Amino acid sequence: MFLASQPFFPYFSTMQINSFKQSLLRGDMQYGLWNVITDTNVGEICASAGFDWVLIDGEHGPFDLRTTLYQHQAMSAHASALLVRVPDSNTTYIRQLLDAGIQNLLVPMVESARQAQSLVQAMRYPPEGNRGVGTAIIRGARWGIDNDYNPKANEQVFLAVQIETVKGLENLEEIAAVKGVDCLFIGPADLATSMGHANQPDHPEVNEAITDAFRRIKAMGKMAGVLVLDDDTAKSYARAGATMVGVGADIISLSAAVRKMAAHYRKEK
Repeated sequence: MFLASQPFFPYFSTMQINSFKQSLLRGDMQYGLWNVITDTNVGEICASAGFDWVLIDGEHGPFDLRTTLYQHQAMSAHASALLVRVPDSNTTYIRQLLDAGIQNLLVPMVESARQAQSLVQAMRYPPEGNRGVGTAIIRGARWGIDNDYNPKANEQVFLAVQIETVKGLENLEEIAAVKGVDCLFIGPADLATSMGHANQPDHPEVNEAITDAFRRIKAMGKMAGVLVLDDDTAKSYARAGATMVGVGADIISLSAAVRKMAAHYRKEK
């Protein structure tokens, strides 16, 4: 007879190590893909393609808590590490995602150390933070099966904050100095707009600011990340110090492919 005191799944008795975080801490280059389309089949295609990581975009993609969870569940069967970009700095939503089993978060539009500190605290149990304990009922702890989830969760979460404005750049060192901020991730499109160069993420002044940001981030002993959409820029930023580099998005690849196909057959008419 099965007794509640006996572990039913002993294989899951210890918390999963965040191998993505460990790879970045070693300095390994990690190339990734943005997942914007909410369909779980698309998510699985992205996660099985061979990228080091795939990010579920909850800021610009039409994801909510439930669809994010479904997407994460579908993609978890594949090798790519999974991240979620939250819509904003809503700490309640961040706690819900952590409880749902997401370890890696990207938060947009971070502009101050105070904002970063609030995010760090939301992602950690006391005494390092203020995350509420619900181990017996959350997916992150496999509904109580992970006996060591609570004591080890703090060290396994990964927080990347996006620097996307002039103000964020001005406060970069103060943000990077916050313990628990693992990666400062530059957003070229928003940064270009903030600098007065809308729709010009490749503007020389923007490129110079981003390259300088990588130097400053590295000097602070933190990881640097960026999203780009062309191979030359990706390689350039990798040489400049970025180790977490997003190189495309599912919706952009799909759009380009079907437009190319349609243009081909228009010529055939």
